[in-house]
Amino acid sequence: MAWITLILAGLFEMFGVAMINKLHKDRSWKSLILLFIGFGASFMFLSYAMKTLPMGTAYAIWTGIGASGGAILGMLLYGESKDWKRLVFISMVLSAAVGLKLVS
Repeated sequence: MAWITLILAGLFEMFGVAMINKLHKDRSWKSLILLFIGFGASFMFLSYAMKTLPMGTAYAIWTGIGASGGAILGMLLYGESKDWKRLVFISMVLSAAVGLKLVS
């Protein structure tokens, strides 16, 4: 269950980052509220996951999902570069997160 909540925490972090970009573009109250909901849910799920999982592992995986997911969202939704080198490094971040799961 802790791993599921950790993945949810990472997905909500991705959502929060997307809302930062949306807020930057349109400056609406809706975007601001969604930003707070996204990061609030992310921290809540991360906190729950850390009751069971080691702090270092949970935090590394949470940031890995958020960073990689944010980069992927940028490529898919905002026209950011899809250069193969960028994809290799995103894969490395995700591989490191999986490696931490395997040794935990």
